[in-house]
Amino acid sequence: MQISVKLAALFSFAFAIVCLWFAVDAFTSLADITDPAQASGAGDFAWFWSFLAAVGVVLGVVSWKIADRQTED
Repeated sequence: MQISVKLAALFSFAFAIVCLWFAVDAFTSLADITDPAQASGAGDFAWFWSFLAAVGVVLGVVSWKIADRQTED
């Protein structure tokens, strides 16, 4: 089974949206944490999900540009 490049880009964007949702949820819940060690771990968790969202966006943009180049040729 093969998927098109644009469909792969859309999946990447969907992945980025889900990761961004987790990151925003983690950042907003940082205020409720009172233990400093746990807050540090939660901050790292939030930044990790932000990184994954950025990776999803970059892969989606690159895939979309590849698809546009294929249609031009």
